Amino acid sequence: MRVSLDWLADYIALPTDDVAEIREAFESLGHEVEGIEFPEADWTEVVIAEVISIEPHPDADKVRLCQVVYDDARTPVDVVCGAWNFDVGAIVPFAKPGAVLPGGFEIGTRKIRGVQSNGMICSERELGIGEDAAGILVLDADATVGLDFAEYVALPDVIFDLSITPNRPDAMSMMGIARELSAYFDVPYSMVEPDLPTVPGTPSTSVDIEDPSGCLRFTGREIQNVVIGRSPFWMRQRLRSAGVRSISNAVDVTNYVMLELGHPLHAFDADRVVGEHLVVRRAESGEKMTTLDDIERALSQDDLVICDASGPISLAGTMGGATSEVSQQTTRVFLEAATWDPPTIMWMSRRHGLRSEASSRFERGVDPGLPLRASSRAAQLLAAMSGATILEGVVDEIAVPVTEHTLELRLSDITRTLGPGFSVGEVARLLEKLELDVAGADPLSVVVPTFRPDLERPIDLVEEVARLHGFDRFGESLPRGSAAGLTAEQHRERRLRSALVGAGLHQAVHLSFMDPDDLDMIGYPADHWARRIVTVRNPLREEEGALRTTLLPGLLASLRYNASHGAGHGGLFETGRVFFSEADDTDARIPQQPVRVGFALFGVSGGLELGGSGRPTDAFTATALARLIGEVLDLDLELRPATYPGYHPGRCAEVAVSGNVVGHVGEVHPTVARHYDLEGRVAAGELNMPDLLAPTPKPQLESPSVFPRSEFDLAFVIERDMPAVELLAATVAAGGELIESAEVFDEYRGLEEGRKSLAIHYVLRAPDRTLSGEEVAPVRSAMIEAAAATGAELRGRA
Repeated sequence: MRVSLDWLADYIALPTDDVAEIREAFESLGHEVEGIEFPEADWTEVVIAEVISIEPHPDADKVRLCQVVYDDARTPVDVVCGAWNFDVGAIVPFAKPGAVLPGGFEIGTRKIRGVQSNGMICSERELGIGEDAAGILVLDADATVGLDFAEYVALPDVIFDLSITPNRPDAMSMMGIARELSAYFDVPYSMVEPDLPTVPGTPSTSVDIEDPSGCLRFTGREIQNVVIGRSPFWMRQRLRSAGVRSISNAVDVTNYVMLELGHPLHAFDADRVVGEHLVVRRAESGEKMTTLDDIERALSQDDLVICDASGPISLAGTMGGATSEVSQQTTRVFLEAATWDPPTIMWMSRRHGLRSEASSRFERGVDPGLPLRASSRAAQLLAAMSGATILEGVVDEIAVPVTEHTLELRLSDITRTLGPGFSVGEVARLLEKLELDVAGADPLSVVVPTFRPDLERPIDLVEEVARLHGFDRFGESLPRGSAAGLTAEQHRERRLRSALVGAGLHQAVHLSFMDPDDLDMIGYPADHWARRIVTVRNPLREEEGALRTTLLPGLLASLRYNASHGAGHGGLFETGRVFFSEADDTDARIPQQPVRVGFALFGVSGGLELGGSGRPTDAFTATALARLIGEVLDLDLELRPATYPGYHPGRCAEVAVSGNVVGHVGEVHPTVARHYDLEGRVAAGELNMPDLLAPTPKPQLESPSVFPRSEFDLAFVIERDMPAVELLAATVAAGGELIESAEVFDEYRGLEEGRKSLAIHYVLRAPDRTLSGEEVAPVRSAMIEAAAATGAELRGRA
């Protein structure tokens, strides 16, 4: 947003002309200054003159002999001019003898075909203020003869290039900037109040809004007896200072009002609107239209268009169409000022590559209360410039009424966020500067006008108070509370990541989207929790049509990418959120989104520190990682055989922490692995992070026993499908406090069908004495009995 201080002075008298101070005001108000320009007159001795006579040159056909006056004595000055676009009475810029024009071009007195010429009548290009070189610059009739031309064009000037944040559409205009500076400097500003000289009558063009979700309001005015021509010099100069090219008076007026008030408009040639009826709707499949840039555009059903009886004639809020364009033959103008849905305009402008000053404002959300004022102002200017007449009737279709809303603001909201020192009266005074109606004591009742869509919550009002109070006025203070540092959960998460990296895995970060078809491939049943997906309304790709409910598809896809690029092995892990359609327990407005840790590995382990270098990846790789996580986080972790979607039957385990299942690990089902183009066995797992990171009891240290240990082995015959952990748990529990360790060291399956033998090495030790054989024997017997209770039989016993 380019802001000329000369233009801004029409609405507010700033208490300072210091550029640094004004820049500080913009920055404090939250409007970043990206650049400052200092345009100034690149000429000397150029004044405003009046042409009082024009005669043919006695010895040339392509130039004329003119006389101009520019002083109080109205002394005629002869000058030869080759332009033919002016007549007697024209007001022009005149470079006096001795003047210097841009580029160091000196103007003197010289003879042209025998006639002395004193000075030069100048064009826009010769003065460096425009590109028109076809004729001399004819100024407005009210320009003061004799005035220094630099003063007439308001040079020198200062132009600020501001970066307006997307949530502040009200600041995308000269009037909005004046309102902001008025609040900052505590000085008044003047709002444009159009005074329309109307004549009886109503517009012949009617309007229907068929898509109220895309068009909230549509207003239209009809202006008759319009003479299309060039805009006055002052308007062309202001548009130029804002970086907008002058086209014609009808078009320039819409751009001028957009820059002045912040509401884009569009001018239709009313005689070219087929059927004198406009309809706002979504485009139909296969429809096309040619826009003002002469490009034929294929429309989609998401495009919002304005149509007449012939079809689409304008891309709503983005660009008009060629069929209804204002031209030199236009005499009736239908002036549109509408309120469009911001996301719709943003999508259209990007899809068609038509981002403009208008679309950049509509994308932010233009004030729905502004259309009538904007169209009145544009009609007023066009009538004044072209002698047109304005019909008093107005088309004003409101599909979705938008009204002011009220927020409650407590003083505690202010002090909690900004600190002490604020009173209710001071807060009310600051907010009223921004044209917010404030009533009540504590809480304050604040009425938010429609031009401030960014003020949605009390915290937004707190920010407004901070902006006007001045961020540099807040005193220095140290934060109160506990010293900075990581929480216990954050420490444990770092230990978890470090352990996985230390095991040779690389951390991956994926987008939070997935292809719902991946759930079918993995084999989740219809009633599985992974099927409770949150769909994406407008996905960028069909393959990203839902928020992920599991981390595995992303990890397996990354393994496929690595394998396809020549990697023979690899392991990845990821910590991130998954999403479910049920409402979150803490905030019903958002879906459940627990945090998970997942991992996936393929190929020979290579450098992975899991079972040694060169060990093939399999189910034991996954269980080793699970045990590693349990060790580094000091968890009571247990692995139990399980069957789970996506994993190989018989090579999957559920992971339990303190008896609660927190996830599954194992070998990926071969069908799933083939879907991801992964050869060989693939290990994977996914666990619930909060259960892993929950604080655990602090370990109690005990002095190690200095007494000898007692060791023995027991071999049990059990059913082949019985987990070893079940037998271990039973025998260790029976051994009591004397058991120091128990470890399975052999499994033998050469027995009868369905049976196997497990050999377990037990270590017993007492903390205060050497165990005798008499003490060990009953413990050993109790362990054998406990094993028998599980169905195990001591091997070798008859």
